[in-house]
Amino acid sequence: MGKKAKKIRIFSALEVANICGVVNQTTINWIKSKHLRAFTTPGGQYRIYADDLVNFLEGRNMRVPDELFAILKSDISNTILIIDDNEELNNLLKEVIGKQMKGYKIYQAFDGFEAGKLLGEHKPKVILLDINLPGVDGYVLCKRIKNDESLGNPTVLSISGIDDGEAEKRILREGADAFFPKPIDFSSLINHIEKVIR
Repeated sequence: MGKKAKKIRIFSALEVANICGVVNQTTINWIKSKHLRAFTTPGGQYRIYADDLVNFLEGRNMRVPDELFAILKSDISNTILIIDDNEELNNLLKEVIGKQMKGYKIYQAFDGFEAGKLLGEHKPKVILLDINLPGVDGYVLCKRIKNDESLGNPTVLSISGIDDGEAEKRILREGADAFFPKPIDFSSLINHIEKVIR
């Protein structure tokens, strides 16, 4: 059931119908009426991302099957993305998190372009986002991440060397879930990440 492409679970219309307990035509009607987000293969078949299916079900107060939650959890719950142009800090974060949290996949981005590529490929559960990225407004990037339904609403933990109170208020307004000033309290950061993933 379901196929994986770049670690992203994709369903056919028939598989969605089976999950939802409806006939295949009902799923197709949902797609054609733009209620259920989908894309079309070169052969003309509909395909639906698992997170889009969850958004559809939750948006209509329909029960999300445990099987679907399990699929999503296995695909993204252990993935973390660090976005920081400071190579030394980025590597240190990866090393500390890697030692404390065994079994988690940690990806690194050092600029906005690399961040966009990794976000699309891996759909991380947790994102550590430096606000002050060269060529990219961290506030805008945070808002974009939070507004992109295809990313599955990841937790964004912002980090910044600017700790004037205003930076924290602004990034939280843009959707960040927490703010950590530099120098980073690694113990507090790790605890927060573990709490989010649990």
